[in-house]
Amino acid sequence: MTQPQLNETRLDSSLSLRTAQWADCEAVAGVIYAVCEADGDTTVAVTPEELKNEWQSEGFNPETDAFIIETKDGRIVGYEEFGNQHEHYNLRTDGYVHPQFKGLGIGTTLLRRAEARAIEEMQLAEPDLRIFLRSTIDSRDAASHELHKTEGYFPKRYHWRMEIKLDSAPPAAVWPEGVEIRPFVRAEHEMAVWQAQNESFRDHWGSHDVSFEEFVHSRFDDPEFDPNLWVIAWDGNEVAGFSINRYRMGIGWIRTLGVRRPWRKKGLGLALLQQSFGEFHKRGTNTIGLGVDASNPTGATRLYQRAGMVVASEFLTYEKELRPGRVVEE
Repeated sequence: MTQPQLNETRLDSSLSLRTAQWADCEAVAGVIYAVCEADGDTTVAVTPEELKNEWQSEGFNPETDAFIIETKDGRIVGYEEFGNQHEHYNLRTDGYVHPQFKGLGIGTTLLRRAEARAIEEMQLAEPDLRIFLRSTIDSRDAASHELHKTEGYFPKRYHWRMEIKLDSAPPAAVWPEGVEIRPFVRAEHEMAVWQAQNESFRDHWGSHDVSFEEFVHSRFDDPEFDPNLWVIAWDGNEVAGFSINRYRMGIGWIRTLGVRRPWRKKGLGLALLQQSFGEFHKRGTNTIGLGVDASNPTGATRLYQRAGMVVASEFLTYEKELRPGRVVEE
């Protein structure tokens, strides 16, 4: 694979590329918000506090894995971050170009820089593995579609942000026989919920088990962590299902909803949704959203539609193969 020629930048002469610094966090969050606003969905943006927490994830260093485009006067107008999703073969990148600065080579420069970083990372993968780089964009962004196709990426998977706007209290949850909800107590329940999450998502595209340390950081170090919003369904001493909820950019957010296989097709998923809706409604929050793989094999999209949710935004994941080889997930 030929490494992108980073010196042959397409950047306008008024702009420059550098790696990110911790002090950039607030300005980067501002660029992300501006892009999401232009795309028509600010609920998928991040606050500076949330971005800082993401930058503190294990294995991520903004000074080596995030890239900035800035003007001569120091204004940040482009951002790209690279991540090793799993075992150095499942790689991702996520980029943003401020809507006032399109057409200046920012997107091309950033995407190529992320690919160069991915090529460095892939040297750590097992030698026979297929290696790929994925990038998810808002489907409404025509320029981003064109950029990814030009750079050798191919459409791979659609995702939806779905939401419901409540005009009254949702129906009360009806729990399957033997199942009950209990208040989440971190010290007593965190291990069981972590294990249930890993088990529940093994059917999902591109999913892999997360370590307990990753679970702790993403869930409990989250600036919006509120244990009172977590809905955990128990059958005796086993977690049957869960809805890990939070606030996101001013709306209620169902961050992760899962039902373990033995309890599927019994109405538990719908009960978890309705209980979650009810918890937000009691707090005066009537818009609740979530993200879902549009081709989810467990029927999640049908469940959400049955609960009254509709598609608010669509996203498309593009993929570029960096090296052919043995496929370990799909």
